[in-house]
Amino acid sequence: MTLRFHKMHGLGNDFVVVDARAAPVPMDGARAARLADRREGVGCDQVILLDASATADATMRIWNADGSEAEACGNASRCVALLLGAASTVETRGGRLALRADGDGATVDMGPPRFNWDAVPLAYPLDTAHLPVAWEDLADPAALSVGNPHIVFFVPDADAVPLDRLGPLIERDPLFPARINVGVAQVTGPASLTLRVWERGAGLTRACGTGACAAGVAAIRRGLVASPVAVALPGGTLRIDWAPGGTIRMSGPAAHVFTGEVEGI
Repeated sequence: MTLRFHKMHGLGNDFVVVDARAAPVPMDGARAARLADRREGVGCDQVILLDASATADATMRIWNADGSEAEACGNASRCVALLLGAASTVETRGGRLALRADGDGATVDMGPPRFNWDAVPLAYPLDTAHLPVAWEDLADPAALSVGNPHIVFFVPDADAVPLDRLGPLIERDPLFPARINVGVAQVTGPASLTLRVWERGAGLTRACGTGACAAGVAAIRRGLVASPVAVALPGGTLRIDWAPGGTIRMSGPAAHVFTGEVEGI
């Protein structure tokens, strides 16, 4: 079977996007993992399947490179905005998103953050603003859901953290029954952060849109920065707007690299 796809990326966080709105395309975790394989497949951090929706312009499903399904993906949402064009709405497992394409980028309304322990989720009740837990020198994190689960540590030097080693340990800690995305953020100014993210099911990536949302919200909530926040990731910078009680707006670039076809996957 020939599969047609779009290769896209947001700040280097790359995707294989399959548009199944006109005709169904079978997809599951095993097939997504084969597509994501950088040696024997197309290669990407996440596989995105667009499908028809009765209540929105499309439904978006997201699989990580390891075949696990994710609830939300900020960088992919901006890529989808480019494909759909103009203003659109998309249903995801993490909630309904409002997208607006703008030149070479897009703005996404990611909905409100969720701070309750069972919404993250955690295995048991804890103060999500200041979790009383630590992994080696990483301590006093914030936890929240921005459609998918995140833990954010504020550190003096984000580049100095051995996230390739600690990230998988934290991701799979029993405290997080759905696993978790792990961010280390450094405050660099009154409205700016530097951020690195270990993505659940994908590992270290050049950018994580939901990670930028989580770090920006957590920093605003602690009074460390003011909104809007410029969040610098290895692949580039995203703008995060949020006020307590409101929804998160994420703005940044997205790119369509090529359209291709693959057989036998």
